[in-house]
Amino acid sequence: MWADETYGGAGVTDFRYEQIVYEENIANGELGFYINLHSGLVAPYIGGLGTEEQKSRFLPRCASGESILAIAITEPGAGSDMSGIKTRAEDCGDHWLLNGAKTYISNGFLADLVIVVARTVPDKRTGLGLFVVEAGMAGFERGRRLKKMGMAAQDTSELFFRDVKVPKENGLGEPTAGFAYLSRFLAGERLIAAIGSMAAAQTAFDLTLEYIKQRRAFGKPIGAFQNSRFVMADMRTQIDAAQTFVDQCVLLYNAGRLTPEIAAEIKLLSSEVEGKVMDSCVQLHGGAGYMDEYRISRMYTDSRITRIFAGSSEIMKEIIGRSLGLDDRKLL
Repeated sequence: MWADETYGGAGVTDFRYEQIVYEENIANGELGFYINLHSGLVAPYIGGLGTEEQKSRFLPRCASGESILAIAITEPGAGSDMSGIKTRAEDCGDHWLLNGAKTYISNGFLADLVIVVARTVPDKRTGLGLFVVEAGMAGFERGRRLKKMGMAAQDTSELFFRDVKVPKENGLGEPTAGFAYLSRFLAGERLIAAIGSMAAAQTAFDLTLEYIKQRRAFGKPIGAFQNSRFVMADMRTQIDAAQTFVDQCVLLYNAGRLTPEIAAEIKLLSSEVEGKVMDSCVQLHGGAGYMDEYRISRMYTDSRITRIFAGSSEIMKEIIGRSLGLDDRKLL
C-alpha cells in the first residue's frame, strides 16, 4: 500500500491504512497470512534503503505478490542479541560470498526474496550488512518447515547459505551499517506486532462475549454471573487502554517520531495484555476453550509467540530500563 504507484503500490504512506488491513485480517481472516511481515516489515527495507535500480527490480514483484518476502536475522546461536550473528559475507570484488545458517525464519519456506543479515566486519560487533538473496541462487537451501505450537498456516523454516554468490547490486545500503539499519526498522516491526496483539485480543473478547451470552449454567447465561461480568469488564478496560496507546504510536510512526524505547513499551504492553486476555477468554469458554474446533483454542496457542518474537518481553524491559539510565555497564 505504501509503495509508489510506479512500483505497483497505492502510494498511501499513512500507516493507519496498513493498520486497518492487519486488524481486519486478524478479525475476519487468518493469522497465518503474513501480509504484515511481507508488506509492513520486510519491504520497507527495500523501499527505504534500496537504490532506484533495486526498487524498480524488486518492488513491483512484491506489490503484485509474485515475490514473497522474508528477513533472516535469527540464528541457532543468536536471536535478540544481533551482535552474536555468525553468518558472514566476504567481499570478493564483484560479489559477496555468503556462508551461514538461519532459523525460525517466518515466510522462510515460501519466500522468493530473503533479506539476509550477515557479518561483514569480523572483529566489530556492529559490523553487519543486509543482502537480498533470491530463490534459485546456487548454495541457497531451505531446511524443513518447522512444526510449531501455533500459527500452523504460517511457514517457519531453517535457511542455509553455502558459498552463495550474492551480486554486489543485491546489497542494501552500506555493507557495514546493517546494525544501525536494523535498529531503525525494528521500531516499525514492534509496532506491527503490537497492532496484531491488540487485534487478536479484541477478536478473542468479541468471541467470548458472544459465547457467554449463549452458554447457560444453573439455569442462566454464564455471562449473568458476577465473576463473568467482572472478568469481561477488566479485559475491556485493558484492551481499550492499550489500543489507545497503539493508535498514538501509529501517529508517531507517521510523523517519524516513534522511538525504539516507545516501540519497546507498546510491544511489551500489547503482547502481555493479549496473553492475559487469551487466558481469561479460554477460561470463560470452559471445556470448549480447550477444544481446537473452537477458534479461541487456536487463538490461545497462536498468541503465545507474541511475547517472544520481534524481541521478547524481557528484551523490551531491558530497552526501556536502559533508556531510564539504568544500564549496568554505566552504574557498576
